[in-house]
Formats: sequence, structure tokens, C-alpha cells
Amino acid sequence: MTDAETPAQADGTTELFTAIGRQLKILRERAGLTQKELGTALGYGPDLISAMERGVRITRPEFLERADEVLTAGGLLRAAAEPVTKAMRRARTRHPEWYRSYAALEGEAVELHFYANQGVPGLLQTEEYARAVFSKRRPLLDEETIERRVADRLARQQIFDRWPPPMCSYVLEEVVLQRPNGGRSVHRNQLRRLLRLGQLRNVEIQVMPTDHEEHPNMDGAFNLLTPKAHAQVAYTEIQGYPRLITDPDEVRRIADRYGIMRALALAPGESRALIEKMLGER
Repeated sequence: MTDAETPAQADGTTELFTAIGRQLKILRERAGLTQKELGTALGYGPDLISAMERGVRITRPEFLERADEVLTAGGLLRAAAEPVTKAMRRARTRHPEWYRSYAALEGEAVELHFYANQGVPGLLQTEEYARAVFSKRRPLLDEETIERRVADRLARQQIFDRWPPPMCSYVLEEVVLQRPNGGRSVHRNQLRRLLRLGQLRNVEIQVMPTDHEEHPNMDGAFNLLTPKAHAQVAYTEIQGYPRLITDPDEVRRIADRYGIMRALALAPGESRALIEKMLGER
């Protein structure tokens, strides 16, 4: 694998989903369906159909089975289910070597909790927001690398499609919602995505108001996750230095701070109202 390659590119996963996406688009157009019409027939939104056709979201085996029927593909899409299943098994090692321990834990977590003070966490990002983040990174990344990184980030979001889904909570500093990364249009679409995800039964998003006079955590962003049948761990990443924290006492201290922050932050309903106000919808 070259320095410019992501694990997904090196093991052929990106090419696999790009090829399946092209087949899906050809079959959909042959059937005379729009992305919205196909999504309605399969129970998916048009944005997700578009992302699958472009190869930036995983076409899961169950989707391929149903799409094969709707598009009368004669087994063409169904035949891709097995290689997709194998690719999903490799997904836990798709990320850079230093990130793989966390990525593997995230993929099997039953609980995920995030505190963010700089930008929207990766699992919540829109494609355009993620591209803006990687485009502004220093040192600069070339365009091909940016697209590969975006694809890997979006692939992680498949965790929301898993059943049973992990219980997720987020505490976002208010300034995270005020910073228009990528421009006003990208910013507004990102806020709308937060509203959509916040409606999921397993996701709670809370905003920490900037004008609060007390704050239990001034040490930076962190994630807390509980892998299936394992103890809770914490993860931090500051200035390119990742750290997976497994010491029970240290994890407990971080979890304690997070609990206090959730108590101080706006409730999910109040947070939603704030985001709607930012969008001018209230």
C-alpha cells in the first residue's frame, strides 16, 4: 500500500463498490426509475441511493437481494452479495494502522458516546462536510486521496444501518454548529442531517451552550465506546496523536466528565429547537 492509499483502496474494496454502484445505476435507468422512485420501492432515501451508485456507501447484501427483484436484474445484483459480505468483514481493518484498534471496537460497539469541540464527529458528517474537512487539512492532500478518505469515512456510517443498532449519544459544543465548514450551503445541509439523525431512536444529540459558566472538561474531544461483551474504553486524537484508553480508572474519570456534560447540556429536544432556529425554521 502506498502512502497515498487508504486500506479500502489497497484491498480493492473501493473498486468493488464503485463497480456495483455503476451496475445499480444502469439497471435503475433501464427500468425507467428515478433514484427517488427506487428508494421508495426499497425503503431508502434518494440520497442513499445516489451514494450507493457513486460507490461511497456500502451496498449491503440485503439491499442487493431486494434491488435484484425490483429491477428484475436476473441475479446480477444478488451475485454480488457474497463479495460484499467479505468486504464488510474486512471493513474493520480498512483504516490506517494506528486507527485500526479503535475502528474494530467501533464496528462491534453496543454503546457509543462522543464529545466534540472543534467539528462535527465523523459518523454524523455529510459527504460534502467530510470533503471540506479533508480538503482544508494541512499538509494538503491530493484530490484522489481526499475522495478515498471521504469514502472510508462514509463507510463507517453503516453502523447506523446495523441491527440491533448501537446506542449513541453526542455532546456538541455550540460553536461546532456555528462554524460553516465548507460554506453556507454545506453548513445548512449538515445541520439538517443532525436533525434527521437526532430523530433515530438510538441517537441523542445535545448541544453545550457557549455561555455556560462551568465546564468539567477542558482537555479536548473524546469518544467513549462499549464493545460487545467487553468493558468500556475511551479514545482521543489530538494533533495526529491517537490514544486508545483501556485503563479502568482513567476511563471512569472520562465517563464521569461526560455524564456531567450531558447534565449541563441542553436536552435533546431543546438542542433540536436550537438547530432549527439556526436554520430559520423556528
